[in-house]
Amino acid sequence: MAPRANWKGFLKLSLVSCSVGLVQATSSRERVRFNIINRETGNRVRFRQIDAETGEDVPEEDRIKGFKAADGSYVLLEPEELDEVALESTHTIDIESFVPRKDIDEIYLDTPYYLFPDDEVGVEAFAVIRDAMRSTALVGIARVVLHNHELVLMLEPLDKGIKATALRYQDEIRDAKEYFSDIETVKVPKDMLELAEHILKTKRGRFDPSKFSDRYEDALKVLIKAKQAGKPAPAVPERPSNVINLMDALRRSVRSERSGGGPEHRGKSRSARSSTASRKRGAVKTKRLKRAG
Repeated sequence: MAPRANWKGFLKLSLVSCSVGLVQATSSRERVRFNIINRETGNRVRFRQIDAETGEDVPEEDRIKGFKAADGSYVLLEPEELDEVALESTHTIDIESFVPRKDIDEIYLDTPYYLFPDDEVGVEAFAVIRDAMRSTALVGIARVVLHNHELVLMLEPLDKGIKATALRYQDEIRDAKEYFSDIETVKVPKDMLELAEHILKTKRGRFDPSKFSDRYEDALKVLIKAKQAGKPAPAVPERPSNVINLMDALRRSVRSERSGGGPEHRGKSRSARSSTASRKRGAVKTKRLKRAG
């Protein structure tokens, strides 16, 4: 059964519209979660909603959102007033324009969502919009109100549905010059560059997401199991440091890649060479016995 949609409304292209659902494409449900515990008692710590001045508990029905004004006072907003902020994008994803995918810098990409038809009546209209984007190799730019925020969406075909990726606003993107302008300009020697290029080529492959897992998350689970069993925490791996002799490090890296990569691989190589040598010695010994006979 498909997950419940985070948002339901209409997808609109000019005068063509259809009922759709929107659901977040990613989930963090499997991550390790922690509670705050009182070290002295071992009991869970409870967080209370209290009045900052009186110190009294504030019941849920008395909690309201407020915007802090310049004079320090608060403008209070009732839930009904927030719901009445009328934008078309509250209920409609209106595609405003279409652009080539390459025009959108990766740094603007934020949360991905799946967009799908919400009823059988709108399937054909949904398919028309999806297939028109696919045949023209264009992505749609639209807006939607979600969780009290208006998001800009990039729409692109994905299998039988549409992937809707929320885009960050320009004022959310930090200027790279603030961080890169002080980096010293370096002329990389040709021989160093060639060695580095060789390492890159030996490590070249295809991106396979199934090969990756959150190793920090995995290490947390190992630590938790060790603590449960009364065992010491696993050893901390050695941290890398700045390379002193870059050329030497590049050469050793090339030799390492040629021999198979890590220590485990190199161990197998030595074992294989030892086995081959043993077979050769055995073959020589057999020949000598035959001659003697």
